[in-house]
Amino acid sequence: PECVRLLEDADIVVTNPPHSLLREYVALLMKYNKKFLIVGNINAVTYKEIFPLFMNNQMWMGLTIHSGDRKFYVPENYPLEAAGCGVDREGRKFIRVKGVRWFTNLEVKEMREFMILWRSYQQNPEDYPHYDNYDAIEVRKTDMIPADYDGVMGVPITFLDKYNPEQFKILGMSGSNFSDGIPECHMSGTSLNAQINGRNMYRRLFIRRISERVKPYSIIHHGKE
Repeated sequence: PECVRLLEDADIVVTNPPHSLLREYVALLMKYNKKFLIVGNINAVTYKEIFPLFMNNQMWMGLTIHSGDRKFYVPENYPLEAAGCGVDREGRKFIRVKGVRWFTNLEVKEMREFMILWRSYQQNPEDYPHYDNYDAIEVRKTDMIPADYDGVMGVPITFLDKYNPEQFKILGMSGSNFSDGIPECHMSGTSLNAQINGRNMYRRLFIRRISERVKPYSIIHHGKE
């Protein structure tokens, strides 16, 4: 109750909550309609309680942390057993944690920047295999999103680092309950995981391009535009 009273008085919440309690903490922030900037792990995007907030543009990634590898100071009695641990010049112990991001609902100007798309699906279809069980193509890296494909694409969850809701629409996510809806990406088979040649892929976000406001770079092939 004391923490809730403090929360009610807050204008903006900036903190590093326990990652194991991220679901509950975000739910509390949303319940009290608070602006926030909090630290979380990129994999939290896949939680059924968190993903809809990204999908409905109620929460997005903040800036400055895109590599995901960040240093966190720990108490003196903390055992330094994992790789990446150490002691800084001032003698403070630290550990490095991968997959770290800022989660926020504060306006981020860079979120409205359009990605320049220059890859070609038509010229390199072998780079974009079709899933066995979803009506979508695999895009293994965000910078490989093709400029000439209008269908549904599966992209890594790190796509959210560059996501612009004016350029793309998030339709759903593999591995989630299909009844929650991927309206434009029909599924077949029993596995909810996106599969290629029978091999399960890590969680993929299903997206579609929605805007042509920024013209893609011209694609040059064999000297012809």
